[in-house]
Amino acid sequence: MDFKEFGKDIALLRKQKKISQQSLCDDIAISRATLSNLENGGNVDIGLKKVLQIVDYLGYEICIKERSPFPVFEDIING
Repeated sequence: MDFKEFGKDIALLRKQKKISQQSLCDDIAISRATLSNLENGGNVDIGLKKVLQIVDYLGYEICIKERSPFPVFEDIING
């Protein structure tokens, strides 16, 4: 997963929970432009702490796991 896909996932989760960009931004103290750029795959200057706050706000967490030795579907397509 790259940062562009991550942003799309954030947008999807936020919309599924019926949370506006403005509400999320007000509650975790980031600019709406920053969130919009993140969700749209634009050039965004955001730290890991804010990313973790966004994910937590949406009720999720980021987990680090060992990479599989087998290719994933994405690897095969981009091959």
